[in-house]
Amino acid sequence: MMIDDNDAFLEKHLGLAPGEFYIIGEIGVNHNGDMANVKALIDLAVRCGLNAVKFQKRTPEICTPPAVRDTIRETPWGAMTYLEYRTRIELSQDDYLEIDSYCKKVGIDWFASSWDLQSSAFLDQFQPKYQKVASAMNSNIEFLEDLAKRRIFTFISTGMSTIKEIEVAVDVFKNANCPYMLFHTTSTYPATDSILNLESIRTLHSRFGVPIGYSGHESSTFPSQVAAVIGARVIERHITLDRAMWGSDQAASLSQQGLQELVTSLPRIPQMLGDGVKKIEPGEADAAKRLRWWL
Repeated sequence: MMIDDNDAFLEKHLGLAPGEFYIIGEIGVNHNGDMANVKALIDLAVRCGLNAVKFQKRTPEICTPPAVRDTIRETPWGAMTYLEYRTRIELSQDDYLEIDSYCKKVGIDWFASSWDLQSSAFLDQFQPKYQKVASAMNSNIEFLEDLAKRRIFTFISTGMSTIKEIEVAVDVFKNANCPYMLFHTTSTYPATDSILNLESIRTLHSRFGVPIGYSGHESSTFPSQVAAVIGARVIERHITLDRAMWGSDQAASLSQQGLQELVTSLPRIPQMLGDGVKKIEPGEADAAKRLRWWL
C-alpha cells in the first residue's frame, strides 16, 4: 500500500485526486541557453503528458564560486571561463517572458528553482504557483527565509543533507507558515542504484508527516516507479531532447521514450497495489470451479 495518505493536502496544493501523480519535467540547463531548445523541451513535456516544467534561475556573478570562476571549460561555443559559460547559458528577462507566454499557450505549469536572492526576486514578476529549493541551496538559511516569506507552495529537495539539516530547513517554512513538501534526492549525476536509498522516502514521511516526492537523477525510469510504489506521488525528472547532447545533466535525464514509459506506468501502480484486503478477486471463483476438482 502506498504510504502517502495525505490526499487532502495533495488535492489542495497540486489538484491531485487520490491515486494521481504530478510529474515535473526539470528542463534545468538542458536547453544550453537556446530558446529553440527551450520550446522543444516544453513541447516534449506537453506531448508526453507532464504536469509542469521547471527551470533554474541564477545570477551567475553571485552563484559562481570564486575558486572556479576563471577555470577554463571546453564548450560548443569554444573555450571559455566557467563564469562566462554560466553567463552564456543563463536565460534572459525576454526569454522568461517568452517562456511564460508559451507555457500559458500550450497549457502547462512552469516554475523555477532560484539560486540567489536576486533570482528569487526576478521570478516574482511571473507570480509562480510553486517554488523550488534545490538541494544545493537547502542549507542557506537567509535564502530559505526569503523564499518562505512568500508563502508559495514550495518543493524542497533533500540531497546532500542529513535529517538534522532537513529539520532546520523545514523549521524555516513552518515558522513562516509557508506550505511545503519534501523530495527525496540523491545529488549525483547520473545516480547509480546502490546510492539511491529509496527507503528514505518512508523515513522522511515518518519524520516530517508530509507527502514525500522524488527528484531522480538516474538514467532510467525504474527507480522513479519504485519511488511511486513506496509512496511518492510527485515525481521530478530532468528531461532532454537527446541524452547524447552536450551538457552536464543530459545523461541523467529522460528523453521522449523514457518520459512516455514513466507517464504510462505510474497510473497503473495504485491499481496494482489495491487496498490490501485479501479476498477472492473477480474471475477467481470461476477459476476455482474449474480447477478445484475435489469440490
